[in-house]
Amino acid sequence: MRIRFRILAISTASLTAALIVLGWSLPVASVAAAGQVTSHGVGSFNAGQPRAAEDPATVAHGKTLYGINCQACHGADLRGGDMGGPNLLRSQAALTDQHGERIIPIIQGARQAQGMPNIGLNDEDAGAVAAYVRSVIGTTGRQGAPPGEEKPLNIVVGDPSRGNTYFVTHCSTCHSVTDDLKGIASRFPEPKTLQARWLTGGRLAAVDGPATKAAAEVTLAPGRTVSGTLVHLDEFLVTLRMSDGVERSYRRNGEIPRVVVHDPLQKHRDMLPIYTDENIHDVTAYLVTLK
Repeated sequence: MRIRFRILAISTASLTAALIVLGWSLPVASVAAAGQVTSHGVGSFNAGQPRAAEDPATVAHGKTLYGINCQACHGADLRGGDMGGPNLLRSQAALTDQHGERIIPIIQGARQAQGMPNIGLNDEDAGAVAAYVRSVIGTTGRQGAPPGEEKPLNIVVGDPSRGNTYFVTHCSTCHSVTDDLKGIASRFPEPKTLQARWLTGGRLAAVDGPATKAAAEVTLAPGRTVSGTLVHLDEFLVTLRMSDGVERSYRRNGEIPRVVVHDPLQKHRDMLPIYTDENIHDVTAYLVTLK
């Protein structure tokens, strides 16, 4: 048993090292547990180590040199170019470079055997390119998003007048802008939240209440019916929550006992595969006006 544990420990350490060599990132907690990293800056899963802000003049010079010497292979956004150069946003040399100690030797020919030519830049110019690369990596978004400043997503791109028309045609039989939806945009001021709420079954109340819960009636025998809030239903079991809060389960054999479900959100669920992107955008644009 001790031998097995010893092998497992060695394998885990070897796997950690192998993943780092391959350019894979590990969760901070896992790497810290292996004794390799104790802290990380806030950033993406491949954001490398925390680094100081770069000199703007050096970065600008490096950007010019990168565009002339590197962009064709590595791409304008460092994610690989037309000539097949690797993605620098996943390069361990780029991610761990602090002052050019990893990037400059590569620019000057340290990896010619692996296909990276000597660009022919002196230390100062190569260091400027390294600074530019580090500056771009510093703006990398989470989960491998392209570099750049992360901007909030604006989903209010539809036509409110079309949304009003759609609402009157498809929604007004159950909902009213002067009743249950009155001031809905004030209750949910974030458009993404508002859109998610009405798309996921129209649960627009501040707190989901009985009106949004499915109820069910179970016919146990002729003339004997029990009802309550539906908790679970399949061909083997039905579970109800009774008015006193107690849950009761009844065994089923296919369709017996008979269960009738009253789901106030069923119409919303039926509409989900019918909505077009335009419908969703327009209705959201209309609902955000109901303050």
